[in-house]
Amino acid sequence: MSVSNHHRSNSDGKQRRLFPFWQSSTNNLQFQSNNSNGNGVVSTGRSSNKLSSVAKSLLPARRRLRLDPANNLYFPYEPGKQVRSAVRIKNHSSSHVAFKFQTTAPKSCYMRPPGGVLAPGESLIATVFKFVEQPDKNEKQLDQRSKVKFKIMSLKVKEGTDFVPELFDEQKDEVVVERILRVIFINADRPTPALEKLKHQLAEAEAELELRLRRKPQVDTGPKVVGQGLVIDEWKERREKYLARQQVEAVDLM
Repeated sequence: MSVSNHHRSNSDGKQRRLFPFWQSSTNNLQFQSNNSNGNGVVSTGRSSNKLSSVAKSLLPARRRLRLDPANNLYFPYEPGKQVRSAVRIKNHSSSHVAFKFQTTAPKSCYMRPPGGVLAPGESLIATVFKFVEQPDKNEKQLDQRSKVKFKIMSLKVKEGTDFVPELFDEQKDEVVVERILRVIFINADRPTPALEKLKHQLAEAEAELELRLRRKPQVDTGPKVVGQGLVIDEWKERREKYLARQQVEAVDLM
């Protein structure tokens, strides 16, 4: 036998030893593909559905809101005073979205508005108020970072839904945490792009608030007015009726 024939026989033997594995795997694939047209459809569908559900659970939730600034809240550093920050919130989804603020320091911080409902494409500027405490002896005069954080959550709602905080408790599974904003202090005496942007946003927030107050129907919660400038206080009215009854009873006794 020549060397070439011997080499061929060895290579053929190797191929024969390798081919059965590939042939068996190919046959299995063909068998699965043939069964997928019949009874195998259910099992394949179930496995694919399980995989898709697991994949969806691992994917991060899609954000419904766009924030500006996106990650931080900038406050002027003025110890012993209440300072303000601002963030623009825009609904870039195709549905109505309710949003809500939460903070790690509710005693020293509050938001205006604390929540609301935005139509698709609608935006507003929320104002955040914070009391800046005096620094400790071991702290720097201007510590740029603070431990206070703000969380903004969103919830898809139907058109015409009024905002109430209980919405987020009733539909916990549908709530998405949009962002966790960190507090950054900036020097109020040094002009910087962040400070100028903050001043501009605060002015816009005041203008939007004034516009909303004008559009909102006024609810009369003051004292009743009867006739021309006659103010009737309910407590005074009840007292006058009581005194009148006392006078009538006194006359009857006489």
